[in-house]
Amino acid sequence: MDATDRVSPAGADPAGAAPVGVGPAAGPAGARRRGRVVGLALACHPGPALAVTALACALALGSGLGGLRSVLVTAAVLTGQLSVGWCNDAYDARRDADAGRRGKPAADGTVGARAVWAAAAVALALCVPLSLACGALAGTVHLAAVTAAWLYNLRLKATALSWLPYVAGFGALPAAVALSLPGGPWPRWWTVAAGALLGFAAHLADTLPDIAADRAAGIRGLPHRLGDRGTRLLLPVPLLGATAVLAFGPSGPVDAMGAAALVLAGAASLAGPALGRRWRKAALAGAVAVAAVDLVLLLARGAAGA
Repeated sequence: MDATDRVSPAGADPAGAAPVGVGPAAGPAGARRRGRVVGLALACHPGPALAVTALACALALGSGLGGLRSVLVTAAVLTGQLSVGWCNDAYDARRDADAGRRGKPAADGTVGARAVWAAAAVALALCVPLSLACGALAGTVHLAAVTAAWLYNLRLKATALSWLPYVAGFGALPAAVALSLPGGPWPRWWTVAAGALLGFAAHLADTLPDIAADRAAGIRGLPHRLGDRGTRLLLPVPLLGATAVLAFGPSGPVDAMGAAALVLAGAASLAGPALGRRWRKAALAGAVAVAAVDLVLLLARGAAGA
């Protein structure tokens, strides 16, 4: 039996050609499309986006919002975080390319900056109605935080006010959740203060590993002005401050949970910067550990009050 007599697979011609649409030309095209989809997913800064969204979901469920309302709050926060992440990657694409930074899809050509800008615009457009559906005041608070994050990307990142969007965003999160409850109760002051302090710490910890590279690119945010040593020395202050606010803020004496949280937060907040010279992400890991301790304490205390 010669080649022309072989039984061909369905859809192939007698000469053994591949089916239409799955030939060699279609393979690379499909791979490129998959690469762009993956690149777009990575360009949204999935780690921070999912972490903040999970925090919002935990706060919503812990405050007694209920399933459907918690889903709505979570969706609003997720779309806001996606818009911020995509905006950041698209705006910094040229600077990241010049600096040779890895893992930046808009900079290495995996996905075009225009596509990332379009994704950011779509996510922001979805964020507006989702936020307002949580309540007019709750939605306004959340959208103000998203606006501050966009301002960070577009302008404040390179100024001495680089910390402000982080403080506003993290402080707004428990406030927006509380205001989404029936009747829109005001959040307790110590939940907002703790969130703001954690936001300040997150900015310091997130920027610390890249201070030198950012300085070379002309970025002069607060951590860059403080320098590596100054940022390391300052980082434990807001971390411990957030835990202290949660431990001492509610009325009554500090209970065993509050005392344990202070000990754990103190150890993590001091160990992170101390190990930073051996492990590039140690300070950020320490900040995440303190945030986890504070989240447990916050959920135990409750996020909203009359």
